Amino acid sequence: MNTPRFTIVTCTYNAAATLPLTLRSVAAQQHAAIEHLIIDGQSADETLALAQAYQQECREKAPDRDVVILSEPDRGLYDAMNKALDMATGDYILYLNAGDTLAGDTTLSDIVRDIEGLDPMPAVIYGNTLITDMEGHILRERRLQPPEKLSWRSFQQGMLVCHQAFYARLDIARECPYDLQYHYSADVDWCIRVMKDAARQHLPLFNTRRVVAHYLEEGLTTANHQASLRERFNVMRHHYGLPTTLLMHLWFAIRSCFKR
Repeated sequence: MNTPRFTIVTCTYNAAATLPLTLRSVAAQQHAAIEHLIIDGQSADETLALAQAYQQECREKAPDRDVVILSEPDRGLYDAMNKALDMATGDYILYLNAGDTLAGDTTLSDIVRDIEGLDPMPAVIYGNTLITDMEGHILRERRLQPPEKLSWRSFQQGMLVCHQAFYARLDIARECPYDLQYHYSADVDWCIRVMKDAARQHLPLFNTRRVVAHYLEEGLTTANHQASLRERFNVMRHHYGLPTTLLMHLWFAIRSCFKR
């Protein structure tokens, strides 16, 4: 494979307050082979204008990069992500929500050096994530940490790799579209299915041992948080079976009590 091309996907809806953080981060990457897909749910604020200004700036200053904007109604975040899967042309696909950023200007070029010469190319490239605020200040490490050796069974212990730090080979990712029956946890299900497919094909999952993403701290409502937890339980039950899922959730509850 020649120098890997990364498709970065940013799904937006009325995200004018946070989108510039992501656009600046992608624009600053030293790695040139980037396709940036901005999939917008027909925002009513300045989101589209910001995306278009960024697109024009890239045309003038970085003509080798492709910025593609799609703005139309959708059926939610995971529907938008599936549209990106259909549109993407890179070797690897990664998702950065509005407000999320790559860890530094050399993140993608560092990853390219990390995987240089590997054959076959990893099905998944993964790393660590830090939590940041709106000003880009690092608040803390993510509570769940990537394992040294990742497999599809690793997520029995929770989503050990953040979605934003999970780079999937496009040929595999496209065969595993997001399941729209899930409203909050389709990303967990998607990561597991991508890793399962990699295992079937005997393809490696590559640990960069780097912080590769900064995740903007969000405030979930209690209702959404509870619904997300229920969905995540159902995802785990589907992939790992009910007994294993019940045992792991019992362990989560015990661990939570000891941390108080």
